[in-house]
Amino acid sequence: MKRIFLMLRLFASDFKKQKKKITLTVMAIAWGTVSIIMLLSFGEGLRRQIAKGESGMGSGIVVVWGGQTTKPFKGLPPGRRIVMKPEDIDLLRARIPDMEDVGGEYQRWSVDIRYGKKMVGRHCTGVTPSYENIRNHIPQEGGRFINKHDLDEKRRVAFLGSGLAKELFGDQDPIGKQITINRVPFTIIGVMIEKLQMGMYSGPDADRVIIPMTTFGLIFGDTRLDVLIYKPKNPDDSEKVKKEVYRILGGKYKFNPDDERALSMWDTIEQSKTMGDVLFGIQLFLGIIGALTMLVAGVGVANIMYVTVRRRTKEIGLKMALGAKAKYILWEFILEALLIGALGGSFGFLFSGVIIKILKGIPVKGEALQFLGKPVLSTEIALATVGVLAMIAFWAGYFPSKKAAKINPAESLRYE
Repeated sequence: MKRIFLMLRLFASDFKKQKKKITLTVMAIAWGTVSIIMLLSFGEGLRRQIAKGESGMGSGIVVVWGGQTTKPFKGLPPGRRIVMKPEDIDLLRARIPDMEDVGGEYQRWSVDIRYGKKMVGRHCTGVTPSYENIRNHIPQEGGRFINKHDLDEKRRVAFLGSGLAKELFGDQDPIGKQITINRVPFTIIGVMIEKLQMGMYSGPDADRVIIPMTTFGLIFGDTRLDVLIYKPKNPDDSEKVKKEVYRILGGKYKFNPDDERALSMWDTIEQSKTMGDVLFGIQLFLGIIGALTMLVAGVGVANIMYVTVRRRTKEIGLKMALGAKAKYILWEFILEALLIGALGGSFGFLFSGVIIKILKGIPVKGEALQFLGKPVLSTEIALATVGVLAMIAFWAGYFPSKKAAKINPAESLRYE
């Protein structure tokens, strides 16, 4: 404890003699800390926002469309269209235990949707209840999504995307009100929460009207699935499940299970992994830029420590002549450098926290800015910054202190 107080007194003495240099160095370290924190925080904010945007369509799902065969199979020629049926949903659910859930949908474009005197042409989708979780069709408070009873009883109920609900009803609560879809009356049972959706097919979910698949088939006469979507229990088993889908549907529709063109698949799991690698690379790049900025400040700390060693040469030599060990001299200067780094780092953290709080309070308008996100100071970023700061401060003090520890006591006493 006495040694720590002595070190603080020596630091205060050095500060009085090198006030301008130490102040500028502390400011440089603070700026370097702000740089690395803000760069990493913006990278983390971007990563989280993209992950949020990806989950808008559904997390860990695979979207399947019917394709066209390119290989002959059991005497059948290539070039045949594969058209999936609603019963394929139950078939895959029963035959593939590694599948968490599966659903399907019918689609119809530019459907006439009316409420009072308002009329719009929007995308209408007939789905299964599993879409609430698979495709993140989460209802706002007070409403619900389509359930099994709606499906079994072919009820005329509708679930609106948030954008379509606002367009038709404005600030009114749509729940319980009636709209017409192609002049057939439907009761609104729920409205989708507003969500960020980066991936999509057939347009954003916010602009859709969603009805039970059985009701859709009854009104529009559809008998084939436009889209089938499934979610593996374990994302790492995605390829295994995909092969099973080809095998089972290949057996039903008579196509070669190795014919990848027979079905068209969008594997969002693989896409998420690729995007994760790209974002990690961006964060690493931003971190390196911030670390280099802090390294410049570290050079300033080293210069101050070299000046301190030169100014205190006689003092160091006298201590060593009286029996002070080299390691004590070494750590005395290293701790002083760490103290300068800690002081600058503390100011940097404080300033970064203020900036991030201000930026979080600024409302963001426009989809492009929403996708960029806002800076997020995570525990990992804080620990990484402290690690880089400590490492640079240590090495900035190590080399000057090593020089101090090698001073010859006899020669130092003659030093001017």
